[in-house]
Amino acid sequence: MTIVNADDQTGLYLLTPPKIDLAVFPDLLKSVLDTGAIDCLQLRLKDVSDDEIRKAIDAILPLCSDRDIPLILNDRPDIAKKSGVDGVHVGEEDASYDEARAIMGEEHIVGVSCYDSRHRAMELGEKGADYVAFGAFYPTQTKEAKTSVTPEIIEIWTTFTTVPCVAIGGITADNLGPIVEAGADFIAVTGGVWRHPDGPETGAKAIKAAIAAASD
Repeated sequence: MTIVNADDQTGLYLLTPPKIDLAVFPDLLKSVLDTGAIDCLQLRLKDVSDDEIRKAIDAILPLCSDRDIPLILNDRPDIAKKSGVDGVHVGEEDASYDEARAIMGEEHIVGVSCYDSRHRAMELGEKGADYVAFGAFYPTQTKEAKTSVTPEIIEIWTTFTTVPCVAIGGITADNLGPIVEAGADFIAVTGGVWRHPDGPETGAKAIKAAIAAASD
């Protein structure tokens, strides 16, 4: 299994906010997914209990499954495998790619953060990673970025390999153009949707419209 774009344009890979309230978040997420702008969703919860992660999956997975949107869990292949999500995303300080793949099997998505390292991306791509993520492209409020990159890393990557790449880090409707033009398969967004001044639905639509404009 792999993540795929709904069309030939760069896809929108949405991350959940760092903290979510399950009393209200599922309805908010449903309204965002119903815009048709989202191609993939990553559940990214840090510093919460395993039980909270499982409860979040139970609430979110049906919304994604009903709309054929892959749900990726950040960091925890052990929970991901048992919970029925479509895949897992691991960073350098999380479970290793080899560990994640051994747990998830070949039928599930395993994506990896590669930061500013084409070497790490090439190594893990050759091992079978379903996608690699580069960043941060811009300053971000979601997490402290250890590395920064430019669209050139996307241009070089897409020239030499067909392994899908995800661009992440401070990306909004206003600044995504050069990344789309460089050939990114997906743009990962958190604040550009959830913190949009006119609400997350508008944020998702704005990013999808900006992708379309940059693709012309």
